[in-house]
Amino acid sequence: MRYMGLLICVFLVAPAFVHSQTAQTIEALLDLQAVSNQQAAWLVLEAANVPGISSQADAFHYAAELNWLPTNVNANDRISFDQLSLLIMRAFDMKGGIFFSLVGSPHYAYRELVHRNIILGRVSPRMAVSGYNLLYVVNRVLSFQEAELL
Repeated sequence: MRYMGLLICVFLVAPAFVHSQTAQTIEALLDLQAVSNQQAAWLVLEAANVPGISSQADAFHYAAELNWLPTNVNANDRISFDQLSLLIMRAFDMKGGIFFSLVGSPHYAYRELVHRNIILGRVSPRMAVSGYNLLYVVNRVLSFQEAELL
């Protein structure tokens, strides 16, 4: 009986610890002027509910293996809006226009997200993505998908 109480306490405390780790990671992400490929892959794949992602390194390797990121990027390189767009389109399995369907390049992924009003404002496809921009774009994607379900 004593062990049952201890087990219940562990299950009640563990989710709070996991939540605080995620909140700290998000807070740290917001402060970044340029997000790395690894950080972006982690947030996007977590938001897309891709199973089996336990760390930022796992997320980067998973995205790189599936060619959701360009082949010549390193985990710590900054991610640009066109690269982020391709990662989002692939991770969320979003269908694009005819050019994206034919070519599947970061350029047409970027144009598709601009067309859908997911990427807003004056940004260049090659511009570095800040932590704030990353969270904003991922939030817009999730809102867009939720609106499609209704």
